[in-house]
Amino acid sequence: MDRLIVRGGRPLDGTVDIAGAKNSALPLIAASLLSERPLVLTRIPAVTDVDTLLSLVESYGVRVDRDHAHQVTLDAAQAVNVEAHYDVVRRARATVLVLGPLLARFGSARVSLPGGCAIGARPIDLHLMALSALGAEVSVEGGYVEARAPGGLTGARIVLSSPSVGATETAMMAATRARGETEILNAAREPEVADLAACLIAMGARIEGAGTHRILVAGDATFQAAAHELISDRIEAGTYAVAAAITGGRLELIGARLEHLGAECQVLERAGARVFPTDRGLMVERTGRLSATDVSTEPFPGFPTDLQAQFMALMSVAEGAALIRETIFENRFMHVPELMRLGADLTLRGTTVMVRGVERLRGAPVMATDLRASVCLILAGLVAEGETVVSRVYHLDRGYEDLARKLVRCGADIERESE
Repeated sequence: MDRLIVRGGRPLDGTVDIAGAKNSALPLIAASLLSERPLVLTRIPAVTDVDTLLSLVESYGVRVDRDHAHQVTLDAAQAVNVEAHYDVVRRARATVLVLGPLLARFGSARVSLPGGCAIGARPIDLHLMALSALGAEVSVEGGYVEARAPGGLTGARIVLSSPSVGATETAMMAATRARGETEILNAAREPEVADLAACLIAMGARIEGAGTHRILVAGDATFQAAAHELISDRIEAGTYAVAAAITGGRLELIGARLEHLGAECQVLERAGARVFPTDRGLMVERTGRLSATDVSTEPFPGFPTDLQAQFMALMSVAEGAALIRETIFENRFMHVPELMRLGADLTLRGTTVMVRGVERLRGAPVMATDLRASVCLILAGLVAEGETVVSRVYHLDRGYEDLARKLVRCGADIERESE
């Protein structure tokens, strides 16, 4: 396993090219199973979660051609309905997204319960409820989900008890092949959901309302060859925005979109950073002191849970005390003890953390526990005195493309080595 050695104390300055959104790429790859026609995806990020999904659809007979590092052509004309084994599915939770397309196209599917980051239970009950509403018979036995709809799926009214991104995507994909119209209520509004809808429309689906709480899908789609360019990764952009703020630097985030980062930009500005659009993306800079700012994670358009750990690192060196509340995942504070090893003053109580800013952090050996925790520790290391050694950075590779290289180009002192 590799580790990163971070030597702090250098303000960042420069430009960062933001990759295509990992959380868009995963459902888009799964959506290729719906169609017998090829799908070309561009701005695909070079991260291991994407590699896992590509390997999974290849196991179903999808022809995968990597035209270059950030473009892939998926041809599912010869796809077959086989079992998704745990040894592949355990690597990423998003592998459950193949369930809806397989069921819709072949009338049955058997997929192992998913793995991924250990940040909470994250049950897939809403995925299964959505498929049941469309007429599927669904059961969970021996660690596998089995779904059957031998007569095909039928359009229905699906009311989600919470705006789950994955369940919204599962319902939307499955509904494209159902008979009649499907209405999805309390749908997730995340930009990645709208990006999936845009791709499905390019493939021949008829969808209205993506990006709102009510999505309408007209079934029986006639699919066609299509091409789609992914949106920028708002979580990657938000991470580099925090990097600029925590180091007192200045970064232009090429491809970042303000409308995807509204809540985070507001919080950053309250904390003392300045954020403004450029003709290429967003500029983030800080010249004064950081001020403690409370935040609570919420579904989009609220503050994203995937930026909570990064923001905690920022508040660790802010003036005053901030309260951070996690409302999405019940176990997403595993970075707290690792940050404390660097000298952060944190008090964890249930779903909240009180952060009392300290004058300085100090380098120490730390261990990444999940994807966002790993980058949180790197951000803290950028301002810590001395050397911070972050182990288990394979978590980082799941969702960030060349993060160390991008930071080094902007002035950071980071090196990667084998443990």
